[in-house]
Amino acid sequence: MALEVAVKAAAGAPNVLGDCPFCQRVLLTLEEKKVPYSTHLINFDEKPQWFLDVNPEGKVPVLKFDDKWISDSDVIVGILEEKYPQPSLVTPPESASVGSKLFGAFVKFLKSKDPNDGSEQALLAELKDLDEHLKNHGPFVAGEKVTAVDLSLAPKLYHLVITLEHFKNWTIPQDLAHVHNYTKLLFSLESFEKTKAAKEYVIAGWAPKVNA
Repeated sequence: MALEVAVKAAAGAPNVLGDCPFCQRVLLTLEEKKVPYSTHLINFDEKPQWFLDVNPEGKVPVLKFDDKWISDSDVIVGILEEKYPQPSLVTPPESASVGSKLFGAFVKFLKSKDPNDGSEQALLAELKDLDEHLKNHGPFVAGEKVTAVDLSLAPKLYHLVITLEHFKNWTIPQDLAHVHNYTKLLFSLESFEKTKAAKEYVIAGWAPKVNA
């Protein structure tokens, strides 16, 4: 029986998959594990009552397990790994925290209005650390195969690449060749192609936060 998962709909297009990287992480996990699922697209401008009834906080993603709706992508991914152990997506402990500060650094730089606040340097430092790790352990974070940490980083890097180029005319430095190769590998995964939001919806999703 297909699992049910509620994810964000696109801004201004309630019937189209939206730009939530945490939702995509869950969808990527379902795709990589070949678990059948059906999606409920949640319009954030008008959240349906049934969704608020089962999930009063109104956050996405939420996934239905044993008649209970579970929130938080970390928890959901953990349960999926437990219930559907093959193929294993477990990241070895020594690599599990690679890139964990990247999203926070990206958001800070994206929202920054002060070129001297150090946010660009902080993001570059995170990207250089990732590049160094991939140089020694790649092409994926834990070596030759995709694991959970890659499926967490892929949507975040997708948002980073799209929004920083659009809002700041900024791109990942060319000398970070291992990061560039990594993003190319991730973005070309069949599971990624199937679950990514269109570029214009990523931009539309971030615009209110950037312009705040």
